[in-house]
Amino acid sequence: MSMSLSPNTQAILLLTAPLIAGRNEPSADLLTLGEYKRLARVLREKQQQPADLLAPDVWKVLGEWQRLIDCDRLKRLLARGFLLSQAIERWQTRAIWVLSRADAEYPRRLKMRLKEDAPPVLYGCGDTAILETGGLAVVGSRHVDEDLISQTEAIGRLAARARRTLVSGGARGIDQAAMRGALEAGGRVAAVLADSLERAALNRENRAFLMDGQLALMSPYDPTAGFNVGHAMQRNKLIYALADAALVVSSDYEKGGTWAGAVEQLEKLRLVPVYARSNGKVSKGLEALRQKGASPWPDPGTPEALAEVLVAEASPGPAAPPSQGELFS
Repeated sequence: MSMSLSPNTQAILLLTAPLIAGRNEPSADLLTLGEYKRLARVLREKQQQPADLLAPDVWKVLGEWQRLIDCDRLKRLLARGFLLSQAIERWQTRAIWVLSRADAEYPRRLKMRLKEDAPPVLYGCGDTAILETGGLAVVGSRHVDEDLISQTEAIGRLAARARRTLVSGGARGIDQAAMRGALEAGGRVAAVLADSLERAALNRENRAFLMDGQLALMSPYDPTAGFNVGHAMQRNKLIYALADAALVVSSDYEKGGTWAGAVEQLEKLRLVPVYARSNGKVSKGLEALRQKGASPWPDPGTPEALAEVLVAEASPGPAAPPSQGELFS
């Protein structure tokens, strides 16, 4: 896709994105998701857009927002044009795309399901259309035995044979096993990464699948950002929001990202049905998720049976073009 960024997207990047390229540490002034949500509401109420903040005379009206966000802070953020140009150049050379909530191409599933909690900016590589196809999210622990890896690869292959997208967090262990099974069987994968998007996009094995249109990598975090436990936890909701149903293959009990993400779905967000693996040795974590409302995985043995599991839940269909106010809200 084109790397030409709209004025709205440029403004949102200036306000919220680290723009790490060319520097070691992101600015401490960055707007948090909560702050950006409040700013977006004010802009919407005034029938304005983020791009209006780039106007030469914007400072005449910023004074009335002083109690919302410090105007000097906004000025510092919006003055990072050179850093933004450096970052864009770096992204372009690595075929990394950028979408903001101001873009019509931003995944509708995220906006419909997460609403204002959808990330202001997404970075990625590969075919963005994959992000709208739903499918089966497969999540689990990083450290598992080879037998469970083999079982998970088989689930990925089954998703490919059923022509259903496999949604993953891209982490080692269960996530990568599911991805590997789906991709090697010719299927499609949407991977939501918590860190190192740039490294994943340049990975030789990934490049082949990216170029073939089988793989889409996506992250709400700067492409060069390293691992952060908080980021890993926060991106879990994106994995579920992109899918039609989710399968937890393995989970620790009351700890870890897999547990936290599944519990958040079961007790709070309830975006999709959550299944827990029911065959073989079942851990204490999986049993606890069952008690919290996860359904036993029916272990479909054919592509048709898997398709029936997924089609049983209605997924977001085509929607009318978003209004101007909705675009960046």
